[in-house]
Amino acid sequence: MNNIIDEFIQKESSSGVLLIFVTILALILSNTAIAPLYQSLIHIPIEVRIGPLHLDKTFSHWVNDGLMAIFFLLIGLEVKRELLEGHLSSIRQAMLPGIAAVGGMAVPALVYIAFNMDNPDPVALMGWAIPTATDIAFALGILSMLGSRVPVSLKLFLMALAIIDDLGAIIIIALFYTSDLSLVAISVAFVSLLILIAFNLMGITKKSLYFFMGLVLWVSVLKSGVHATLAGVALAFTIPLNAQREGKHVSLLKDLEHELHFFVAFIVLPLFAFVNAGVDVSNISMEQMAGPVPLGIMAGLFIGKQIGVFGFSFIAIKLKLASLPSESNWLQLYGVSVLTGIGFTMSLFIASLAFGNVPLFHDTDKLAILVGSFASGILGYFLLRMGKKAIA
Repeated sequence: MNNIIDEFIQKESSSGVLLIFVTILALILSNTAIAPLYQSLIHIPIEVRIGPLHLDKTFSHWVNDGLMAIFFLLIGLEVKRELLEGHLSSIRQAMLPGIAAVGGMAVPALVYIAFNMDNPDPVALMGWAIPTATDIAFALGILSMLGSRVPVSLKLFLMALAIIDDLGAIIIIALFYTSDLSLVAISVAFVSLLILIAFNLMGITKKSLYFFMGLVLWVSVLKSGVHATLAGVALAFTIPLNAQREGKHVSLLKDLEHELHFFVAFIVLPLFAFVNAGVDVSNISMEQMAGPVPLGIMAGLFIGKQIGVFGFSFIAIKLKLASLPSESNWLQLYGVSVLTGIGFTMSLFIASLAFGNVPLFHDTDKLAILVGSFASGILGYFLLRMGKKAIA
């Protein structure tokens, strides 16, 4: 189990460093003379025709709707494993990160709503969920820079919190960010899901069968009006954790989780950052960034997240519902709470669902996410450096 955790942290940390590099690259490309080339690249149309099936989307849409479904598949696998036998498998283990995650979602949302309650544009309130997310790759990337200064218990706390956070984001997307629904497509998706569940109950361990039905599920969800990435989560929950193959115990879930980690960490997430983080800052004024939407996002990530996570954790510990992670102190817990304000990947993803291509928010929301995330990362890093000294 410890080897799995170490490998997870190592890959997520490396991915976080790569994400920082790709984000800076996207920002450079979108703010230099080659910006038109960058825009042309991410908007290249890619068409797929297989019989009556016709999918015509730009490169950025294929990344956001297609590759990100694989990212959500990995999240679903991690959530299922943690719930069945990991750090969320018992109430005692899940109590602190669970309570912290609730605070980390509720308070940022309230902060954003407070800034946009009187916004004359009704679309603005659709962004309430943007600052509720935590980017585990970025956050663990910063923790990796601190090495032994941060106890393993806090890394596990952050991992569990981020996984619960992702689960919350999945529920939010399913409930609040769907368009007009197609009953035919939903029916096909439902039948596909039933077949996948039957595979699980029958103890089938052939990945090809799960992938084929998973593809049918993804296409039907894509056509249904529900966001296609949710197909990845649904598929994940049908993958068996424990099964028998020729008299031997196998874990299709763990095998698949292991195989997907590299692809998601070093291909899917960097590509997502590349097509979504390119903000032309020359077109954004300080007056625009002082608007209620960008202020709500920045304040939600940088202030709301740390208040929600640390505040709810503090109350839970003082009420003896949970205990402070072993070998850590309050300053270190606060530092990790600040790091949860790194929303990046999921925040950008939710922003794309909330605002789409609304010109008024298209660039300011992205820049606000970057500012809030980087501010949280920098402050969290220095707090955790100080936290080690506070123990001595």
